[in-house]
Amino acid sequence: MKKILVRGPALSRSGYGEQCRFALRALRAHEDKFDIHLINTGWGQTGWLYEDTEEREWIDQTILKTINVLQNPEGIFDVSLQVALPSEWQLLARTNVGYTAGVETDTVPARWVQSAEMMNKIIVPSNHTMNGFVSAGSDKSAFEVVNYPVRTTEGSLDLQLDCGFNFLTVAQWGPRKNLEATITSFLEEFTNEEVGLVIKTSIKNSSVIDREFCNDRLKYILDHFPADRKCKVYLLHGNLTDEEMAGLYQHPSVKAYVSTSHGEGYGLPVFEACCNELPVITSNWGGVRDFCNVPVKNKKSKKTKFKPMVYEVEYQVENVQADAVWEGIIEPTASWCFPELDSLRKRMREAYNKPNTARARKLKNHIVENFSVESKHQQFVDAILSVSN
Repeated sequence: MKKILVRGPALSRSGYGEQCRFALRALRAHEDKFDIHLINTGWGQTGWLYEDTEEREWIDQTILKTINVLQNPEGIFDVSLQVALPSEWQLLARTNVGYTAGVETDTVPARWVQSAEMMNKIIVPSNHTMNGFVSAGSDKSAFEVVNYPVRTTEGSLDLQLDCGFNFLTVAQWGPRKNLEATITSFLEEFTNEEVGLVIKTSIKNSSVIDREFCNDRLKYILDHFPADRKCKVYLLHGNLTDEEMAGLYQHPSVKAYVSTSHGEGYGLPVFEACCNELPVITSNWGGVRDFCNVPVKNKKSKKTKFKPMVYEVEYQVENVQADAVWEGIIEPTASWCFPELDSLRKRMREAYNKPNTARARKLKNHIVENFSVESKHQQFVDAILSVSN
């Protein structure tokens, strides 16, 4: 049995928090192979989980167990699994594994390549993330791509929507998610129609101050459009349980999902929309390519090609905008996707006029068949064992 130390934001309401919890679930599914320990870290200013669940109780107990072990001078670990940006990776055990979503641009900072060289293995959620490292000089053989598993939670959310047809977007309000483009394009296309846009968002966390910032930003955009417009924009802010989030995707009046993100390390909200059989509107670039494209066999040639099962928004790949540069993480020389807004409006119109539910169903079936929880847990564990045996 391997004595493994997981270091990551296990209690954070963030993408990295979800990533850390997936890693812990994979390890727990193979507890005959691992003696699991956990150092919980923060992630920016995001809030923490508060639900009283079996998983939360196990996390708390594992943290306490680890504190006791760390007080023992002989408490060395066989393996460390570090869920963090590469700049935070350290040599914490005999074998060290980095687990990161990387960065959403086409390449990673040079110093991340140096950090990767310290690790015995690097696990990433998408081929896009791996390719970002490889383009910067990393050895491809050091990486293992492990996608997230399918999500099939039964949802429940009491949400009153006036419109019979509503688009949904789930995105942090910041430069990368390009949320203003989603809102503006929707308003321009549907000003005089009874169509809704539901926005689940926050800037940093679920605080009252954060909500007021989101309200002010949304009001600024809405003030540029007629006050008597027929379309509706709904702002959802605050913590939702997994069941409530599933209820949002499964709401009978939510008919399509839209994303104008500049890039995704994986794209969990888009993935969850696909798992819930929602027609998806997005650019076919970045991490979403790992699950938005389905193998289709040509009847004549018998050859199989991957085809997108989403409403593809045309895009250009260009250098990141100045306000998105993040020293040491998003370099000014890096590039990402810029969705073309005319194309976005056209795809939203297509989805509204005739939602392609058959294609959405085909995509969901592909995910259910190829992204099972058991297979992804096994793949994750195998990646760790491949360097720690």
